[in-house]
Amino acid sequence: MGFKCGIVGLPNVGKSTLFNALTSTAAAEAANYPFCTIEPNVGQVSVPDPRLDKIAAIEKPEKIIPTQLGFVDIAGLVRGASSGEGLGNKFLAHIREVDAIVHVLRCFEDGEITHVEGRVDPVADAEVVETELLLADLESVERQIATAEKKAKGGDKEAIAKVALLTQVFETLKEGNPARTMAVQPEDRKLFDQLGLLTAKPILYASNVDEANAATGNDISARVDQMAVENGAANVVISAAIEAEVAELTDPEERHEFLADLGLAETGLTRVIRAGYDLLDLITYFTAGPKEVRAWTVTRGTAAPGAAGVIHSDFERGFIRAETVSYNDFLVCNGESGARDSGKLRSEGKDYEVKDGDVLHFLFNA
Repeated sequence: MGFKCGIVGLPNVGKSTLFNALTSTAAAEAANYPFCTIEPNVGQVSVPDPRLDKIAAIEKPEKIIPTQLGFVDIAGLVRGASSGEGLGNKFLAHIREVDAIVHVLRCFEDGEITHVEGRVDPVADAEVVETELLLADLESVERQIATAEKKAKGGDKEAIAKVALLTQVFETLKEGNPARTMAVQPEDRKLFDQLGLLTAKPILYASNVDEANAATGNDISARVDQMAVENGAANVVISAAIEAEVAELTDPEERHEFLADLGLAETGLTRVIRAGYDLLDLITYFTAGPKEVRAWTVTRGTAAPGAAGVIHSDFERGFIRAETVSYNDFLVCNGESGARDSGKLRSEGKDYEVKDGDVLHFLFNA
């Protein structure tokens, strides 16, 4: 199961620089002109989790494998994209394929780096992109309503329900509100998720500041903080320029000293990755043994068979039970064997919802 966050924003706000630093590659060209990123570049990044190392210290495995999150660098949107301006709907289609949006906003002044709108105003930039996504959704919903209404006339119950939901979505969008703000009934959630709405995707703002303000942010990023609160979103302050420098430092101690000199306890990328993980409401469970200690990603509320299926579909099909130890019990009991002897290892069935930090061993029929 792969989860992807799409990095979006207007041209020249630091998207590709951020992506390059995230993935520690030069896969995305960072150039001082619009549309330098034509096809979306995809990179996998490890999710920082100190629990993995503590489990590994007990198991002493041959390999340690962290869980990962995908980031997609999507070319810069411009005003009018929903009607084909710039590279238009091609960009919107790329956004449709991701699970969440990381919206990079320019919060620095630099006369040598052009801004497509001719000014530095992150709130206005956010509104441009949000408006284009909203207009694209309105067009999509109108088409879906027309199709569903034809089927509904024939008495198709699913189509009738779809028309009702789409009409509610249309009214929300027409009022200028993104689909993510709409209250969706539990029985409609599956259908809602199938509508492919761009504005339904959760969003994280990333305020790109200059090096001098990387630790504290600045007056411009403070405006994004306020906007995030008003929109029920989160904002992470980063300096893409600093992150690019950090990505080139391979020695952990050198990285630490570099960050400390700037007043930073950790990289902005670590905060972006963690926030992206939280944005998608993901949790981590672990498998542990002499060959490998590994972290796995599932959405909160996933039942044990579904979690087993992340490892292999056979595990889900033939699921019998999951031998389960909480992370804290695993440490206190010095591993699975000690947890079993102490009565802390539980046998859970197919209705068990996996908890964050569970150390699991699945039993299944091949």
